[in-house]
Amino acid sequence: MKVGILGSGMVGQAIGSKVAELGHEVMLGTRDLTKLQDWLGHVGGNARVSSFAETAAHGELLFNATSGGGSLQALSLAGEANTNGKILVDISNPLDFSHGMPPSLFVSNTDSLGEQIQRAYPNVKVVKTLNTVTASLMVDPRQLADGEHHIFVSGNDAKAKAQVVTLLSTWFGWKYIIDLGDITTARGTEMYLPIWLQLWGALGTGMFNIQVVK
Repeated sequence: MKVGILGSGMVGQAIGSKVAELGHEVMLGTRDLTKLQDWLGHVGGNARVSSFAETAAHGELLFNATSGGGSLQALSLAGEANTNGKILVDISNPLDFSHGMPPSLFVSNTDSLGEQIQRAYPNVKVVKTLNTVTASLMVDPRQLADGEHHIFVSGNDAKAKAQVVTLLSTWFGWKYIIDLGDITTARGTEMYLPIWLQLWGALGTGMFNIQVVK
């Protein structure tokens, strides 16, 4: 499969490395085409780096791994013609670092970044997921408690969510995936980030996650 990843930071590189390792054709979209040469050398021939527009055009499946504050701009640069009709796995979080650490959320309660993206791009099938764990766990949940913990999905398109659930399981190894409902439920997972950050500070590591028991 041809996979386009918007964003070339830690999350984009983690997703890209894993997907390329699985044999898919990966392209990372970035504003700075010179900064990922070391990553390309490590990943090998299945990966390329290009602009947001070319990356979106390349991908049959898209990931939004940009920082939350830059997501809508990155998607604008990607272009509607290159994104319409496609699944966008949205990993971004609306973190506001303007007042230092810990960050606050620039949207919450009655809206979410996932919803803003879906409203701005109604012909894109936005599926929010993976935004509640650190980058390495996104692609290898068995690093922690042999994968005995949960990830969540939110989105309006049932078929798109089903496809994303399948790739979370088969590509990345997630055992437990909870469908929270439509894209408005992204409010919950995005608003989890303040406690995630507090836990990170208290535990001294990002290698933790939620296990839902009932």
